[in-house]
Amino acid sequence: MRLRWFYPLGLMALGLLGLRTYQWLLTGVRVLRLRRFLNAPMRYAHWRIQAGSQCHGAPFHWPTTGYPGFLRHDAWALFHWHTGVDIFSGRPPGEEPVYAVYPGWLYRFPHWRATVAIRHEDPLRPGRFLWSYYTHMADAQGRSFIVEAFPPGTQGVWVEAGTLLGYQGNYSGTPGRPVGVHLHLSLVRDVHGRPANEARIWNTLDPSPYFGLPLNGWVTWRRPICR
Repeated sequence: MRLRWFYPLGLMALGLLGLRTYQWLLTGVRVLRLRRFLNAPMRYAHWRIQAGSQCHGAPFHWPTTGYPGFLRHDAWALFHWHTGVDIFSGRPPGEEPVYAVYPGWLYRFPHWRATVAIRHEDPLRPGRFLWSYYTHMADAQGRSFIVEAFPPGTQGVWVEAGTLLGYQGNYSGTPGRPVGVHLHLSLVRDVHGRPANEARIWNTLDPSPYFGLPLNGWVTWRRPICR
């Protein structure tokens, strides 16, 4: 009886290991590309996507000028999946503007130093809602780069696509331990009018159809290009 279950379980384990290895390889390719870009951002300026671009007729506008270095579902550890898209400008903290991707109601909860989220009517799933979630908009010590129009505690302020939200930063969530300067953007499921926990991959949506670009690291090795 034990052998009866051993072979199918072993095949499943090998399959999962193979998929995970494939995913690590794709992430590794993106790490190398990102290093090239950050080491010479002007040389690779053509890799950037311009803020406000609507790519291939997709409904959402690109939120900030920069190179999408990491994608949703990229993998750095066995049980860790990246939940959104990391967009790198190659500029210092507080210089590259960040804009709303689509009309909606903006929230900034009281404890959010570097983050805002916008609730949208879902243009691809009529009758439903989703959230766009923007973070790292503060310096290494947590001093916010979010515009003064959206102070902590902001609840349901209407914004249009292209509204200035803040600027790319490098705040990691722990003062004095910065990340590279970028915007992390994810699309989050709506749960009774609130965003689900963005840190869990199953609470987020594949951004690819909303932006008209291959932004799912699970299935693509291509560099996202908007022409």
